[in-house]
Amino acid sequence: MTNVRKTLLVALAAAFPLALPLALPSSILTGGEALAQASQLQPKEGWYRNLVDTDFVKPYVEIPPRKDVTIIDARPAARQYDPGHLPGAINIPDSRFDQMTNLLPEDKAKLIIVYCGGLECPLSHNVAHKLEKLGYTNIKVYPEGNPEWAKRGLALAVSTAYVKKLMDDKEKFLLIDARPKRVFDKGYIPGALNISDTDFEKNVDKLPADKGMLLVYYCGGWECVLSDKSAEKARKLGYTNVRVYNAGFPEWAKAHPTLVAGGEAPAAAAKAPEIVGGKDKGSIAVASFDKVVKEAPDSVMLVDTRDAKEFAAGTIKGALNIPINALEKQVGTLPAGKPVIFFCGTGARAGEAYDTVKLLRPEVQAWFVDAEMKFPGDGSYVFTKAK
Repeated sequence: MTNVRKTLLVALAAAFPLALPLALPSSILTGGEALAQASQLQPKEGWYRNLVDTDFVKPYVEIPPRKDVTIIDARPAARQYDPGHLPGAINIPDSRFDQMTNLLPEDKAKLIIVYCGGLECPLSHNVAHKLEKLGYTNIKVYPEGNPEWAKRGLALAVSTAYVKKLMDDKEKFLLIDARPKRVFDKGYIPGALNISDTDFEKNVDKLPADKGMLLVYYCGGWECVLSDKSAEKARKLGYTNVRVYNAGFPEWAKAHPTLVAGGEAPAAAAKAPEIVGGKDKGSIAVASFDKVVKEAPDSVMLVDTRDAKEFAAGTIKGALNIPINALEKQVGTLPAGKPVIFFCGTGARAGEAYDTVKLLRPEVQAWFVDAEMKFPGDGSYVFTKAK
């Protein structure tokens, strides 16, 4: 009887592991993919089939951004993407996907990683399905998304719009420029404290005593790693609310040319006369348009909404061409921190462009010229009838 009992116990012991949910580490799975397992992720209805975990995503999140991957944050911009996203990720909200396909890579085989707000968020899966319908073949969804990334203490980035909002709302935060002083002195974001990454250890006493205070580091743009290095050092000191503004000073100066301190401040301050509205809502007064174009053309984006053939025959020097029938697809390319002025030959298409942008991207500082215009072909323009 004893031998029978022993035999039975051995058999049960051998069989028991097979009855347990199998949870393989991501390193064993092909390409590090975290396939949804009973012990880890429970796939929900509507989820995309190719799922990856944090360990898979981490090597692809680099500054400067890697060229072999496109990382997409599918969350809304202002409330979720702007305050904190994976460094290098572009923002294509699920709700505006059809209007922003111009931001997608041309190579349909390029790796695309999509994420959103965690396991209860369907936006990344929605975007992945839409990408597949467009013919993309190497799509992965990171279902744990931003919450898990932040929970692990990994770097989070912020947008230009968010930095501006912090300043406008007079929020309590410390903006730190990690560039060398000689570069900082040539131009910096107003209110920024200069602590170069090289001298970080010598200036620790300049950091706030409150380890929970928001610290935002920036430097010279997407190819600059100084802000990331300094941010990591701050995290190691115990600061728990650290962000990096990877677009940095170049993007800030481009979006807000009048909000630059230091060596570039006088030139910037002399630019950008105030835009004066016309009779209709959203229109710019003819005199105001003339003043902006002549004195500070770089302070605005001029968009010709006529057809390509009309544009080629003559337009305003420096203007871009986005035909009205193509605007909806290209609306995602318009800057949020710089006035955008639409014009055409009569004001009709320009006005339609204004209405379209205000509907799809209300955060854009859109204006339109409500007047009849002629374009001689030498980069100039003539008003023939103001409305």
